[in-house]
Amino acid sequence: MKYFIIAGEQSGDLHGSNLVRELIVADKNAEIECWGGDLMESAGATLLVHYRKMAFMGFIAVIKNLSAISRNIKLCKRHIIEFKPDVVIFIDYPGFNLRIAGFAKKSGYRTFYYISPKLWAWNEGRVKKIKKFIDRMFIIFPFEVDFYKKHGLTIEYQGNPLIDETEKRISTFPDKKNMYRNLGIEEKPLIAFLAGSRRHEIELILPEMMKTIHHFPGYQFVIAGVKNIPDDLYLKIIGKAPVKVIKEKTYEILYTADAALVTSGTATLEAALHGTPQVVCYKGDFFSMLIAWMVVKVKFISLVNLIMGSEVVKELVQYDLTEKALLEELTAILPGGAKREKLLSDYVVLKIKLGSSGASGRIAREMVRELKKCRGEEEKR
Repeated sequence: MKYFIIAGEQSGDLHGSNLVRELIVADKNAEIECWGGDLMESAGATLLVHYRKMAFMGFIAVIKNLSAISRNIKLCKRHIIEFKPDVVIFIDYPGFNLRIAGFAKKSGYRTFYYISPKLWAWNEGRVKKIKKFIDRMFIIFPFEVDFYKKHGLTIEYQGNPLIDETEKRISTFPDKKNMYRNLGIEEKPLIAFLAGSRRHEIELILPEMMKTIHHFPGYQFVIAGVKNIPDDLYLKIIGKAPVKVIKEKTYEILYTADAALVTSGTATLEAALHGTPQVVCYKGDFFSMLIAWMVVKVKFISLVNLIMGSEVVKELVQYDLTEKALLEELTAILPGGAKREKLLSDYVVLKIKLGSSGASGRIAREMVRELKKCRGEEEKR
C-alpha cells in the first residue's frame, strides 16, 4: 500500500522515522512518500520536502511567512494527488496538517492522525475538524484518552514511541567515562543546554540559559545543537563563553549530563526518560506570549508535568526565566541538591504511566490492519 506522511518539525521527523520503519515491517509492499526530514528519509521514505522549509512557529513568524506557507499547502496537495496514496498520515503540526486533512478527506483519501495536535492546551475547537476530517486518531499520551472521550471520541492509548527510541539508543551507549571521550569533551561534570530547534527559540532562550555558566565553575557546559541551525547563530550568542556546541548528539549529551536546562517540548520528555534532572525554560516574543496567555488552557507547558498532572519539573516561563531563578532551581537538581532525589523518583513513576515499549510497532500494525479492512470492504462493494 501507499502511505503519504507529513511531519513539520524535528520531533515529528523522529516519530515519523520510527513509524516508517515499522510500516515497512508490517507491510512488505509499502511505498512511502513524506514531507519530513533526514530521519524519515533514512528510515526508508522518499523525502519530497524537508521540514526546514515548513518550521514557522510563533504568531509573528507565521505572519511574515504567509506566502511561503500558502505555496507549501498548494505543493503538498499536488504531491498527494500525484502519488495517490491509500492513506495520508499527519504527525502533529496542526496549522498546516488540518488544512491538508480537509483537502485529503474531501478528495476521498483515508486520513490518519499520528501524534495528536495539542488541542488540550489551546484551540480546543479544532476537535470539530478532527471529527470531520480524520478517520483514525493515534495518540501518544495517556491523558489524551479522557480529553477525546469528553468530545465523544473513543481512542485507545497504545504507548509512547519515545520509550522505544530512548531504550534503543541507550542500549548502544558506552559507560559514562567513554561517552565523554566519544563526545570529545573533558571528563568533568556536565550541564546540558537544550535550547530548542527553531531559530527564534534559540535567540530568546539560549542567552538566558548562559547566564548560569559563571555560577558553576566546577561544571562544563554543552549545547545540544541541531544541524538545521547555522553554526554562526550559536557562535554569535556564545561569544567567548566556555561552552561547546555539539550537534545531533542530544541523547548522548543527556545520557552524560548531571542536569539540563531544557526548552519546553519533546525534549522535556526525552530528558526525563534519560533520568536527567531538568529545569524547563521558555521565552517567546511579546505578541506570541500575549496570545498564548489568552488562549492556553493547561497549567503546565512541559510534557513531564502534563503527564504527571503536577509540577514535577520546575517551569520558568517568560518573566520568571531570570538568572536568579535559574541559579536556584539548577542548584537544587544537581548532585547533592534538595530536589534531585525526589525528581528522579518521580521520573520512575512517569515511566510507569507511559507504559511498555513497542508503541511504534503496535500503531503501525493497527494502521495496516485498518487499511486492509477498508480495502476488503471496498472490494466487496
